Amino acid sequence: MKGSVIALAALALAIGPVVARADSSPWVVRVGVHTVNPKSDNGTLAGMKATIGSDTQPTFSLEYRFDPHWSADVLAAVPFKHTVRLDGTAAATTKQLPPTVGVQYRFLTDAVISPFLGVGLNYTRFFQTRGVGPLQGTHVTIDSSFGAAAHAGLDFRINDRWLATADVRWMRISGDVHVNGTRVGKATIDPLAYGLSIGYRF
Repeated sequence: MKGSVIALAALALAIGPVVARADSSPWVVRVGVHTVNPKSDNGTLAGMKATIGSDTQPTFSLEYRFDPHWSADVLAAVPFKHTVRLDGTAAATTKQLPPTVGVQYRFLTDAVISPFLGVGLNYTRFFQTRGVGPLQGTHVTIDSSFGAAAHAGLDFRINDRWLATADVRWMRISGDVHVNGTRVGKATIDPLAYGLSIGYRF
């Protein structure tokens, strides 16, 4: 992921002087909050139906606008914490970080409200996974995930520097689950992440 961020920054610096508008900065930093809501069917683990709970945490993003329509961004967040249930019983907790790199296209760029669509790549790392309830005392791990991502939202222009954004992201996230080193199935999360943020152009 570090390599992806460095490559994105290098690309932005290389083409910025050519395509950036002279009357506005191409950089936008956002601070907000997102709720990660996994899909309802998260697979089968050890023959039992798995469900994974949602969580809400602060998020941060850095965006570079190549021109009024096209941009690229990197999303980061405070770790999200989820409870894994097997047949309705809490069996594990885990934390995850889902850094995502994407490209967006904006419509109605001169309007106060500008919708956008985007695609990208997500890397999710699970850590501090612990067994609880029936798995108390066991060693539980979830493999990291790498997959596609999609992004849609609305920018609300406050003035030349400030904007508010409402967005939703979909991410392909799944990882093999191991208990005491034995694979017991795959957790398929594929969440929708709903968020609100405030951005500043600099």
